[in-house]
Amino acid sequence: MAFLIVPVFGFANAGVSFAGMDASILTGSLPLGIALGLFLGKMVGVFGTAWLTIRLGFAGMPAGASTAQLYGVALLCGIGFTMSLFIGALAFPTSPELGDAVKVGVFAGSLLSATAGAVVLRLVSAKDAAPALNAAGADRGA
Repeated sequence: MAFLIVPVFGFANAGVSFAGMDASILTGSLPLGIALGLFLGKMVGVFGTAWLTIRLGFAGMPAGASTAQLYGVALLCGIGFTMSLFIGALAFPTSPELGDAVKVGVFAGSLLSATAGAVVLRLVSAKDAAPALNAAGADRGA
């Protein structure tokens, strides 16, 4: 339940209201660009930089972490509505319509990033947990 309350509180506190909006607003270039920027741009930037830094030897992969887990965390980096809403308000201070489009794009990109990141991390952890459970069960039987 806490995972739902915190985002709802954040949007309510930021003054985000979806009253009077319909799904067609998502197809506009501004909300679509913002959503894709949060989802793809942050994922590519964070994952690419981390991967390259590790490959070049400037950093090491965290102990016990996999590349798939790194990718899942990079997906979660697309959740970022606070600064995105602030920058949108600065970019369009005199246009309520564009301000609403920014809010929809930020919400869509953050929701897409959260969902994709959670799915990837859940799949990776389930795959990693199965061998660990099998090994633990084998140890108990011996």
